[in-house]
This record gives sequence, C-alpha cells and structure tokens, in this order.
Amino acid sequence: MDIKETAEYLNVSVSWMYKNAKCSGLVSYRFGAGTNAKIRFRTSEVESWVKQQRVLGE
Repeated sequence: MDIKETAEYLNVSVSWMYKNAKCSGLVSYRFGAGTNAKIRFRTSEVESWVKQQRVLGE
C-alpha cells in the first residue's frame, strides 16, 4: 500500500504517517531517493501492527 492508502486504512492523516509511522513501529519500504522517494507498506505487516495495538480488556 502507498502512504495515502495506509493512512486511510488506519484512519489517520497522511501527515501523521510521515511523522509517526517509524517511531510507532510501522515498517516502511522506500523506493527511490530524496523527496521523490515512494514509501510503501506491506498490507500483512500493517494488519499485524494493528493487531499488536489492541488494548486488552476493553
């Protein structure tokens, strides 16, 4: 998924993705260099990350 699709899937803004994805543990893949680099996420890894974020007992 690209960064916009991932943001929509997670119900967060694209700016949140750029600022917080790495520090929150989401693994991204960068294709290219500089400001034109494309950032992608594997769907399976995003889904796994979501499962890890669940709060137990609610």
